[in-house]
Amino acid sequence: MSAFEMERKPVHLGPGGKAVVQPDFTGGMDWYMAYGERHDDDGVEGRLVSMFTFTAPWESWEMHPAGDEIVLCVAGRMELYQELPEGVRKVTLEPGQYAINPPGIWHTADIEGSATAVFITTGLGTEQRPR
Repeated sequence: MSAFEMERKPVHLGPGGKAVVQPDFTGGMDWYMAYGERHDDDGVEGRLVSMFTFTAPWESWEMHPAGDEIVLCVAGRMELYQELPEGVRKVTLEPGQYAINPPGIWHTADIEGSATAVFITTGLGTEQRPR
């Protein structure tokens, strides 16, 4: 058994209860593309579990068409924005609180100071657009 740092080595949860440690996270789109090559065959049953510390607002909106995303704040405070058909909804997350981004809903976040969040995401087909 080994211990891993979640911010450096995300984990993929796959069908059959598999948990697969991922290569070092680089933060770039190339890392996500390689992740897709490794795990897209798991389809909507696959989940990426990752953790990030933010010190600035997100620079883009993102959307996950294949399933829900859980955003769990573990430190600091973040303002999560969801673009719903009836308008933009703001959810404030503090340590221990989470929100769910439904499939197909564009979302972004503002950060004051520093905030850390754990993400559980169905990454298949994820899209981004400028904020």
